[in-house]
Amino acid sequence: MSNEKQYPMTADGKRKLEEELVKLETETRKEIVERIKIARDFGDLSENAEYDAAKEEQAFLEGRISTLKSMIRNAFIITEDETDNSVVTLGKTVTFVEIINGKVMTDEESYTIVGSAEADPMEFRISNESPIAKGLLGKEIGDEVTIQTPGGEMKVKIVSIK
Repeated sequence: MSNEKQYPMTADGKRKLEEELVKLETETRKEIVERIKIARDFGDLSENAEYDAAKEEQAFLEGRISTLKSMIRNAFIITEDETDNSVVTLGKTVTFVEIINGKVMTDEESYTIVGSAEADPMEFRISNESPIAKGLLGKEIGDEVTIQTPGGEMKVKIVSIK
């Protein structure tokens, strides 16, 4: 049995990772190999900044390819139960308001809770490993939750789950 980390994600998220992997293995890898070949032609490799930069980029690329392969191999596809919106789970979009001194202090905020592979805060998709998601998972509409964040403690009230 494998002890590798499982990566929860949607089917669409897995597809995007697979597309990125194909692009990196075909197009990007060829581009870097070509840059290394050209840089070699500049002469002495011990003082060749172009060669060093291309080799560093190649190492980074191979690391990313390895990571993507592991994430895809260990993907755990989230199946959203669209009929049960009573509890916050992976794949659900949660809307909440912040409460300070017992009063609603902010406009509603909505985040979709996804696996770390799909997290994109700019798109309001937060990782299930983030402090906010950890505090919300398993909670219900109307629950008031105190969440420990790096910026301090925050209290929120869940308004809706979709």
